[in-house]
Amino acid sequence: MKNISTILVLLFPFLVFGQAPQVKEVNQQVQTWVSLNTVTKFSGHWGIVADAHIRENGVFESNNFYFLRSGLSYMPNTSVTLTGGYAHMWLASSKEGWSTYADENRIYQQAQLVTKVGKVSVLQRLRNEQRWQEKMANDEPTGEWRFTNRVRYLASFTIPVFNNKKLPSLVLADELLIHFGREVVYNTFDQNRIFIGIRQNINPKLSYDFGYMNVYQQKYSGYQYDMNHTIRLFFYLNSAIKHNTPKAPEHHSGDE
Repeated sequence: MKNISTILVLLFPFLVFGQAPQVKEVNQQVQTWVSLNTVTKFSGHWGIVADAHIRENGVFESNNFYFLRSGLSYMPNTSVTLTGGYAHMWLASSKEGWSTYADENRIYQQAQLVTKVGKVSVLQRLRNEQRWQEKMANDEPTGEWRFTNRVRYLASFTIPVFNNKKLPSLVLADELLIHFGREVVYNTFDQNRIFIGIRQNINPKLSYDFGYMNVYQQKYSGYQYDMNHTIRLFFYLNSAIKHNTPKAPEHHSGDE
């Protein structure tokens, strides 16, 4: 018995430190993301927001998701916007041979602040989302749902490069997303999104931004990651129902 104990003591360091941890896996892929993001102001302080998004793998090679979002906004002034609403996603499967889309229902609340530092426009947004994601098995819905609560913080900087306002401005943005839930064990960090591109006004109501977005997302396993090199083109439409209603604050959806 003493010999067995001695052997176990000698082997213990090898049993503990000899177990190789899961090797980090990063899946690199190219995606294309196009969206229309709208704000319609119908009174001095109230408006409706609506977004439509399409993200595809490669350069419009295969579907990744379709996404619709709507909400009601309260704008106490031209700098602050408070919004709450509902969104729905149709997520394509990444497994070969599977063709059924998984549904996601989402309720969200957000606060947005737009300020200026010199000539630079600074947009900050804090968003909280309650998400119900449909679980799939063998290309069929299981009837079960995964619930998570996701918190997101976005900081976006629009930097004028030219004196002529008709020419594009430089945009730099970063958004951090973390989430919580019973099944979130290894990846409280959900993802980070860095965007660099241009923003240009087409007319007083319609503008767009175009550029490169890097989406770095941790999977539920904890050791697997997606690195999405994304070509992004977002359009922004701000309008008012009444002619005497002030223009709505600039709206940056920035994502699904």
